[in-house]
Amino acid sequence: MNEEKPHILLVEDEMHLARGICFNLEQEGYRVSHVESGEEALERLAYDRFALIILDVMLPGMDGFAVCEKIRASDPRVPILILTARTDEGDRVTGLKSGADDYLTKPFSLNEFLLRVGGMLRRSAWYRPEPVEEGYRFGDNEVFLLSYHARTAQGEIDLTELEVKMLSLFFHREGEAIPRGEILESVWGYSSDTETRTLDNFVVRLRKYFEPNPAKPVFFQTVRGVGYRFSRKGGD
Repeated sequence: MNEEKPHILLVEDEMHLARGICFNLEQEGYRVSHVESGEEALERLAYDRFALIILDVMLPGMDGFAVCEKIRASDPRVPILILTARTDEGDRVTGLKSGADDYLTKPFSLNEFLLRVGGMLRRSAWYRPEPVEEGYRFGDNEVFLLSYHARTAQGEIDLTELEVKMLSLFFHREGEAIPRGEILESVWGYSSDTETRTLDNFVVRLRKYFEPNPAKPVFFQTVRGVGYRFSRKGGD
């Protein structure tokens, strides 16, 4: 598997600024995901991993400081860069106390912003250990999300990025009936009202990989009129 581009999460509700940031980061070779609120960021972080989080302070609902604290409580190492229009030194202190690694005041120059991002990514790589990955087990299967690999009753397989995203969502929401639209938004970024068979085709593929009998699935279950549910134990 080729080395992936660093994946950055941008949490910013000013759309004109967010579009500019995303464009320039992508021009630098990064992958960027964008959400507009702290609540959306925490939902995304529940099933996806990022090399860096860029977090605005003035967000609708939960502010950036509170979001930073919640992120830091669950992940002590992911780099967090806070953006704010405030110049008060007290806000800078609050941001750093909440767990941010760096702080940039709007308006900022593009060159300084990109230098900060590059420096934070390099510094984080110095102390990031090689993860000792524990597989996620169900039935005769074991899935390794970090290494995009799985062991099944049929043998070992390499997983695609979208397969890993879908499996990660199912594992984190085990036992829940997840609506089709929510899966499409989370995994593909499609609008929740998009009509597509893509999701169903992916579920068929997962069943072929992991189900003892794909025609009678016990792990990846259809919830009629809603979407899909994953059950580690199989059955209801």
